[in-house]
Amino acid sequence: MFDDSPKRFDRIVALLIQLQSKRVVKAQELADRFEVSLRTIYRDIRSLEASGVPIYGEPGVGYSLVEGYRLPPVMFTREEAGSFIAAEKLMQTFIDKELGAHYTSAMFKIKSVLRNSDKDWLSAIESKVIVQRTGSKLFNDAVPEAMAVLFESIADKTQVKLQYQSFEAEEVSERTIEPVGIFHDNNNWYVFGFCHLRKDYRQFRADRIQGIKITKFPFVKEHGALEMYLNKEKEYPTTKVVLLVDKKISKYLENEKKYHGFISQKNVEDKIEMTFLSRDVENGFSRWVLMFMDFAVIVEPQRLKERVLELLETYKTGLLK
Repeated sequence: MFDDSPKRFDRIVALLIQLQSKRVVKAQELADRFEVSLRTIYRDIRSLEASGVPIYGEPGVGYSLVEGYRLPPVMFTREEAGSFIAAEKLMQTFIDKELGAHYTSAMFKIKSVLRNSDKDWLSAIESKVIVQRTGSKLFNDAVPEAMAVLFESIADKTQVKLQYQSFEAEEVSERTIEPVGIFHDNNNWYVFGFCHLRKDYRQFRADRIQGIKITKFPFVKEHGALEMYLNKEKEYPTTKVVLLVDKKISKYLENEKKYHGFISQKNVEDKIEMTFLSRDVENGFSRWVLMFMDFAVIVEPQRLKERVLELLETYKTGLLK
């Protein structure tokens, strides 16, 4: 017997909305989202078909609505509408100018279908939410369309030409890349892609892009998922680092320690023993430790102790000049 409970009705409506959101939706994707079995999804699809919704399904591919079929705009709950505010503030702070303008336009359209009471509710909290960013700018102001161009490139599989200023180079170089994906890490946006100049995969920081232009040339390689490449980068050789840190200073390291390979910590008398797997003991980690060296003891490795002493000697020489 079919389950005609309100819960199932809500699921079927949500399922129909998701079918409208993509060209093809896999049954497993639906099952994962609603936390039900594939058998339940098949049953719900049959119910939609029986009610007159034109659904096309192909084994091993997924489901799609017949081209041209659309329902009127759906109404949002107050909770869903509230989530728009947080999303809008994040977009205003962390996205480049052009993509931010597209999002603002989309938000006007979304807000236009809200009930008047929900519009008032949103207005009441809109000015009470602030998202602040720490650190430098995420994008080059001279290239306000960087993110939008990269999105277009990824979707159309078309090569992009960059004018790029790397950290170690004095001159701007021209790179032709095939973007695999975009990710945010350690307060910066990066594009990861295949670089034709280096004949290998590289990542480029968004704020160092001095110019960007999409080309008419298609990708020459078939690329995997972004997550696959980023996980491979994490497999690079690491060095185990153990520090003994004063408890009074340890709380100030919470936001940064994860970027230096933090693994675990435990109490050791009046100190905290922190363990890391660092990929850059010579430069990144050693310079970070110097920031709080008067409150920490390096337990291992010996090379980190030596490197910190080398840096201290360099700083001392520079100060005495």
